[in-house]
Amino acid sequence: MLEGAVVGLIGGQGWVGRALGLALLEKGLLAPEQLVVSSRSGQRGAYADCPGVRCVTDNHELVQMADVIVLSVRPEDLGSIDVEVGGKLVISLLAMASLDAISRQLGSHRIVRAMPNAAAEIQRAYFPWYAASAVTQADRQIVQSLLESCGVARELPSEQAIDYLTALSGAGPAYPALLAQSMLTHARQMGIDNDIAQQAVMQTLVGGSLLLEKAAAEPGDMVKRLVAYNGTTAEGLRTMIEGGFEQVVHKGLSAAYRASSSSEA
Repeated sequence: MLEGAVVGLIGGQGWVGRALGLALLEKGLLAPEQLVVSSRSGQRGAYADCPGVRCVTDNHELVQMADVIVLSVRPEDLGSIDVEVGGKLVISLLAMASLDAISRQLGSHRIVRAMPNAAAEIQRAYFPWYAASAVTQADRQIVQSLLESCGVARELPSEQAIDYLTALSGAGPAYPALLAQSMLTHARQMGIDNDIAQQAVMQTLVGGSLLLEKAAAEPGDMVKRLVAYNGTTAEGLRTMIEGGFEQVVHKGLSAAYRASSSSEA
């Protein structure tokens, strides 16, 4: 438990807010009475089986009850969050919204920016975060406990790093999905039945990712070993590398990074 602290989730029925709220309850970090959720509808939704959770439509009401505010809305909705939090700890899950912008909008200097990804739904997210200078060590411990309920949480050394990781890890399944789709399209073109192609692609990517995670080594080392083995995989890898695979990936990540750091919303 977080020492009796009440956590308020603004936008707590959205996919990230919902995943975080349910994980906190499931892991016993919060009692239901320590969670307040706001949404436009005010319906209990995902919290229907948690009668102690308070669901409200008024963010002012949520701010009055909560000790820690988690902001989980779309970046374009930040301007409509018309509340004054009175210096409380705020954890923002918004892309493209700087510490200064959030501080101005909510009236607190105790601001943390965090960037989840879609794997929060299965509690396998990577959750990097960056704290403003006014955030205390006790605040940091709260933030780490809250965020790692959905996966791995890591404090970053700069706000620029959170902008970059918004483009990288914040993409969640997007980049693996793009690779999977490309592999799947090729398999179909080669006459492989769709169900076999899907199974082969998914098992290759998921199994390979788990193997990389378990090995805890530099991914490039595995590439070098496979190229040196000089088998069928080596032929595929050499062709992709020589065709500019790395340059295309870098170009895409750079474009996403520019977009993530271009707004002061």
